[in-house]
Amino acid sequence: MKAQVFDDTCCSLGEGPLWHPDRQTLFWFDIDNKVMFEKAVSGKRVEYRFDRTVSAAGLVAGNELIIASERDLFVFDLETRRQRVLCELEADNPVTRSNDGRADPCGGFWIGTMGYNAEPGAGAIYRYYKGELRKLYSDITISNSICFSPDRSTAYFTDSVVKVIRRVALDADGWPANEPEDFIDLSGEALAPDGSVCDAQGRLWSAQWDASRVAVYSQTGKLEQVHSVPTSQPTCPSFGGPNLSTLFVTTAGAHLSDDLKDTQPQAGFVFGIDALGPGQSEHRVIV
Repeated sequence: MKAQVFDDTCCSLGEGPLWHPDRQTLFWFDIDNKVMFEKAVSGKRVEYRFDRTVSAAGLVAGNELIIASERDLFVFDLETRRQRVLCELEADNPVTRSNDGRADPCGGFWIGTMGYNAEPGAGAIYRYYKGELRKLYSDITISNSICFSPDRSTAYFTDSVVKVIRRVALDADGWPANEPEDFIDLSGEALAPDGSVCDAQGRLWSAQWDASRVAVYSQTGKLEQVHSVPTSQPTCPSFGGPNLSTLFVTTAGAHLSDDLKDTQPQAGFVFGIDALGPGQSEHRVIV
């Protein structure tokens, strides 16, 4: 179960991996370069370039995705490449951009923002649901780890600088039902929790910045497994492949010190680790 190179594009800030079950392809982003990629397990890479920073996507229907950008949420047609704006996202704030996001089990889309330079407390976490964008949490520096339990009862998220992954119970419509509570406290570790995903058993898989790994936690928050990737800056995991058994992991090539750049030539690549699932099928967003 060694990490293998899935794609050797050197992303400055790879993020937002999303498996499309109808197309049998993986989507992911290079935030810094305003591009989204698509690639089948054995196929050619396709590039979709934008005029603004993009960071996360969710399935809508057919060939449509919801995409989060630095200033809006929009529906993107993969065949025509046309965009239909759904709503603004901090469009009046030049300091921030979108970051981590994922569709929830009730058809909503959670999306976090952050400052371009990780300005303290500049970001927030929102939920888009049936035409409404509502702010859920503010005073976030680096929004990450947005994912959902398979029983639809719980959402997870983090502020990476705080290093605590939090969880919150959801009501029948997918809105937070009470105040978040601490779930996994990594504040004493020399790493930071980045993106996360839940598998079909409800375990949380956390990509951990500066640790070269994806760590697996039980539903009670106990560390169960560690899977290594050959670069110190993994950013987000996602399950995919025909049986949702492959763990895809995006990474970042930027921010490495000069001495690490020489020792990590695959920084920024996307990796795949086989036979780890099953994961959950990604949910569809109601727009």
